Amino acid sequence: MDTAKKRSEMSWEEKREERFKRWLNPGVKFSSEDAAALYKQRVNRFIKAIKLQEPDDRVPVILPAGNIPAYLAGSNLKTAMYDYDAMRRAWIKFLHEFGPDMDTFIGPGLVLPGKVLEIIDFKLEKWPGHGLADDLETYQFVEKEYIKADEYDALIKDPSDFWLRKFLPRAAGAFKAFEKLPQLTAFIGIPVFYVGAYADPEVQAALKALVEAGIETMKWNGVVGDVNRQSLEAGLPSFWGGMSGAPFDMIGDMLRGTNGIMMDMFQRPDKLNEAMERLVPIAIDEAVAASNASGCPIIVMPLHKGTGGFMSNKQYETFYWPTFKKILLGLVNEGLVPMPFAEGNYEPRLEIIKDMPRGSMIWWFEHMDMAKAKKVLGDTACIAGNIPVTTLCTGTAEQVKEHCRELIETCAPGGGYILTGGATMDKGNPDNLRAVMEAAKKYGAYKK
Repeated sequence: MDTAKKRSEMSWEEKREERFKRWLNPGVKFSSEDAAALYKQRVNRFIKAIKLQEPDDRVPVILPAGNIPAYLAGSNLKTAMYDYDAMRRAWIKFLHEFGPDMDTFIGPGLVLPGKVLEIIDFKLEKWPGHGLADDLETYQFVEKEYIKADEYDALIKDPSDFWLRKFLPRAAGAFKAFEKLPQLTAFIGIPVFYVGAYADPEVQAALKALVEAGIETMKWNGVVGDVNRQSLEAGLPSFWGGMSGAPFDMIGDMLRGTNGIMMDMFQRPDKLNEAMERLVPIAIDEAVAASNASGCPIIVMPLHKGTGGFMSNKQYETFYWPTFKKILLGLVNEGLVPMPFAEGNYEPRLEIIKDMPRGSMIWWFEHMDMAKAKKVLGDTACIAGNIPVTTLCTGTAEQVKEHCRELIETCAPGGGYILTGGATMDKGNPDNLRAVMEAAKKYGAYKK
């Protein structure tokens, strides 16, 4: 019996165990025997929390450090986006200073390469020095109706072709000439009729820009990969195996905009649901490929428009949850661990989202009554969060420790809890990050 058939017969738990084994053995040469032992201890801490078990020693922690390594190195986000060596130095400095006490390390992979964005003339984001002040430590999404209401059929019919010839030319100026390309999935015809389009000077200019962007991206990839390798060798696991999301957000954020998708819920609900269904297998395949490449089974899923106050529970159950749940179950069935980051207030959704296999995922909450989350989800899913970002950025170390103590006492009993922030820090007092780890060690111990 071949390996593929054996895998097809496995339960999702068995598939996940295979992925956990790979996570525990990343295939790097650790810097020391102590680093190797600490690596396994850290990964096992998370695995037990995911399985709703009490770790052997204490609650695991995702240190809520966003772009703060750049800030603490005396730099800023703009510099990190354009000077990859400066980005490397900042994150390695952070690794050396905080690494011994961290449970996981999130490298600079979310620091977008500014030169690449400029080369492709990316229109969906503003960033420091490009639409935003040089000293801002964040990005600003530019939401518009990048596809029209009457274009759902084209998206549903052939998503890849639509993405290349319709969406990308509107989202990035370098792709503008791709509007001239013939339909990619032309199964009847002679290739010569297709390749002729590449004689167009504007298409050739677009391809030249993409080659330039690709070369620049590989420079950025090399630095990000080097930092991530050094963190693994130092005994710090990655907690970011790939990204995915909810189809409602994929369409509402990038394609139709908030106003557009809200109108679609009332004016063309069937088309909206059909388009979201079309995205489900694509999203699952993308996440599986990312995890296979990274070796980490955790799939981070930022959620936006499903928050309480944006839509009613009835609307959530009609438009948001069905396709989102299909992606969650698809990821679980592949042995992956979905980790939705529920931005905003997800308390109204608790009774809905508990409908998942026990111990199959992590819910990371921003604003939430964590006692209620523990009560509703505690027997179903691992929960993470939600040290207030205001306290992390502007409070004292003692205030941070107190919030952590309350969270640990509320959420940690019985296992299934990861201590982290409601969001990440981009600026602030580094002592507040140290306070998070100190609180985990002081208050988060499990008694055996």
